[in-house]
Amino acid sequence: MKRENLVVGLDLGTTKTCAVVGEATGDLRVPGVKVLGVGIARAGGVRRGMVRDIEETTRGITQAMRDAERMAGVQVGTVYCGIAGEHVQARSTQGLASVTGDEITRADVARVNEVACAVSLGADRELLHYIPQEYKVDSQGGISDPVGMTGLRLEVEMYLVSVQSTAVQNLRRAVERAGYKVAGVVLEPLAVSLAVLTEEEKELGCVLLELGGGSTNLAVFQDGKIRHFTSLRFAGSHVTNDIVQGLSVTQADAERLKERSGVAYTPLVDPDEVIELPSTPGQGPREAKRELLAHIIHQRMDEILGLVQQELERAGLASRLPAGAILTGGGAHIQGMVELARDALAMPVRPGIPDRGITGLVDSVQAPRYAVPVGLALWAARQQRPAGSFEAHLSVDRWFAPVKRWLQDFF
Repeated sequence: MKRENLVVGLDLGTTKTCAVVGEATGDLRVPGVKVLGVGIARAGGVRRGMVRDIEETTRGITQAMRDAERMAGVQVGTVYCGIAGEHVQARSTQGLASVTGDEITRADVARVNEVACAVSLGADRELLHYIPQEYKVDSQGGISDPVGMTGLRLEVEMYLVSVQSTAVQNLRRAVERAGYKVAGVVLEPLAVSLAVLTEEEKELGCVLLELGGGSTNLAVFQDGKIRHFTSLRFAGSHVTNDIVQGLSVTQADAERLKERSGVAYTPLVDPDEVIELPSTPGQGPREAKRELLAHIIHQRMDEILGLVQQELERAGLASRLPAGAILTGGGAHIQGMVELARDALAMPVRPGIPDRGITGLVDSVQAPRYAVPVGLALWAARQQRPAGSFEAHLSVDRWFAPVKRWLQDFF
């Protein structure tokens, strides 16, 4: 297989590092990925989307990549990394330009896009993505591609996603220390949307909820584009800490209890069911009602979902999401999470299984925790086989270089 056909998605999470190695497939119109290998490693060097310990992060990357390469039987050189967390900021801007000729050209579109992007992002911030929401020609709105139209005045509403420069630099440094090169850094929900969302969901309106270990990321899609993104600091690690306090167990044991016996929706638990608790020699054998563990998880996850609902209401989006919520991340694996989210958000809810556009070792990645690396691999395949219109992406390393390509629409 040609090396240039290999694609890699690398998810640097708070509790794990996950890598997916694949081969770009499909054609120009419908790129896809044949999954060849998967690697996962426990890691603690990243917190809320930022590298806090370079050495520990590098060890996690090395282990996950080595396992994925061994399974795939290949060696890779470049990877695509996801990024999210509270340091990511998104905002809408407008651009206005006059049309130079008889009809609107690509050069006119590029110029108005450049005007919309020419804003101050603040100290130590870099532009990661710019996503045209809609164009207006002589005040006529709702246009996705104005090229070829006649008019005198061209406007654009642009969605800009920026990141903290040091966060990206430290991420790149950790990957490079592991022996790989970062081909691109991508906002995680944009990548995940390729793997788990249907075109109908993106068009009608839905919220993509990534229930991670260090942060809860929510992204709203409507009319085929991302419309809103924010990151909440309450996440899976808070659930684990609650279990530590409530059941007097270690952090590691609390994580295992959550994964193996945890339930997020108390009504699903048999009140008489008992679980064995990890114990020290001094504590002696211990057990507890599974309902108690479920109650601890239920209370904290319900609080997190309440914050999600508040954010949707604040953004004026709570009643405009007929396709409901799609859950990804490690938190989505907890039994009863879908039922709890339906209650808390009062909308349709389903788990986000990454099964769109992939072949090969599909069974190895069909779980919400693999949504980010699979989505990143699909993103990488789209860069190799660019479809006619897609989300415009700026590598942070090229932000001050001339803009070479402006693509008119997302998806």
